[in-house]
Amino acid sequence: MEYKITGYQPEKLFHFFEDISAIPRESGKEKQISDFLVAFANERGLWVYQDEVNNVIIKKPASAGAEGAPAVMLQGHIDMVCDKLAGVEHDFEKDGIDLMVVDGMLTANGTTLGADNGIAVALMMAILDDDTLVHPALECVFTTDEETGLVGAETLDKSQIDARIMINLDSEEEGVATVSCAGGVVATITRAVTREHIAGSTLTLEISGLLGGHSGADIHLERGNGDLLMARIIERLMAAGDARLVSFNGGTKDNAINRECTAVVAYADAAAAQAGAEIAKNVVDQITAELEVFDPGFTCAITVADGAEVDAMSEADGLAMIRALRLAPNGVMRRNVAADGAVEVSSNIGVVATTDDEIKILLSPRSSITSLQDDVKDRIQTLADTLGFNAKFEYEYPGWSYAEHSAVRDVFKESYLGLFGTELKIESIHAGLECGLFAAALDGLDAIAVGPQLYDVHTPDERMDLKSAEHFYTLLVDVLKRLAA
Repeated sequence: MEYKITGYQPEKLFHFFEDISAIPRESGKEKQISDFLVAFANERGLWVYQDEVNNVIIKKPASAGAEGAPAVMLQGHIDMVCDKLAGVEHDFEKDGIDLMVVDGMLTANGTTLGADNGIAVALMMAILDDDTLVHPALECVFTTDEETGLVGAETLDKSQIDARIMINLDSEEEGVATVSCAGGVVATITRAVTREHIAGSTLTLEISGLLGGHSGADIHLERGNGDLLMARIIERLMAAGDARLVSFNGGTKDNAINRECTAVVAYADAAAAQAGAEIAKNVVDQITAELEVFDPGFTCAITVADGAEVDAMSEADGLAMIRALRLAPNGVMRRNVAADGAVEVSSNIGVVATTDDEIKILLSPRSSITSLQDDVKDRIQTLADTLGFNAKFEYEYPGWSYAEHSAVRDVFKESYLGLFGTELKIESIHAGLECGLFAAALDGLDAIAVGPQLYDVHTPDERMDLKSAEHFYTLLVDVLKRLAA
């Protein structure tokens, strides 16, 4: 294999990243990458465990002289968010990621990169492969289906794990260690629809150019949500005349802030459609001005087609859908004013999809406080009941509470200061991490989440700072050496 990432050390770390990038690993479809890791372990004579949902654990004995040190768990997930720009031809079930190195940044050609959390996989492989390192006994845990609700981490038989020190490798900012996180749940509301044949004209609206982002880490940045913006435009069209909704599709993941959305509205005649186009243009101009600072790339293409024949939703079904989107909780809902305004409660409308007979809306509520998370679920249930939707809540996972005393946190702080001459920043995040599930199952677990610098994860703009990955590998190796003492 001819590698694209050159000039960075250790060379094998980046080669391993390229190796796994060639393997499709969409959430829920990780069998191929899971088997790859099992083969990797067997080739090196390491203990390996693989379960029915393709989680993998690989154990490596302590280096000479470190046999008495407590075992350490390294952990990351093997799945990735699969998103791409409109018009990009890429089959995430068959194609590997087309990597590009641009000005010291690793990115992908029109798709998500998968550094979240492929860099964790590569880091663990590099450490397992290197017999010159000093370290305690290692238990490397590779979990599946994290991006859709921490499914693999929840399912994993944690009795296979002896370590009570955990280093999660799913953080995304160099020089920052995460020590607590929010819990979350996936909420799905659905409604059956009936359709009526209409002969006339159609108005097609196509939103693009939004920044998107992670529904936890980026929810506070006031970025536009394509589904919500589209609902705003269509609500205005419905209020102005006899606009009938034909289709509405936006977003691919509940936990990604939606970047793109396409909808089609039907009118009885060309004059009504042209009038609708003018109304839509006015709303688009207003939104463009509102997003100028936070999301300046927003655009909405508006196309009128005459002589169209379509099956539109009934007036009641279309109106119920738009009202659900306009009223559903989205964005930051509560901040902790005692902790620098940190987000405590949020919700993200991630996916909206229509078929011939159904409307489906996926939301991702999050909170670090269980009672507030339950309150958001109640609000969504009330919304569904009021507007004739069915609500389902799945893949719920707990938050991870801050520990007043943490030995692994102290070691990371000492190592970072010694290596780089600056203080390691300690923070809590609003995004979900698997640490909460492990902490709930493994009594006395001392955990921390760390990683190199990533940008715009869960979007086709995702990129990784290659020099930062070098720095982080150095930090991780030093921490393991200190823990072996």
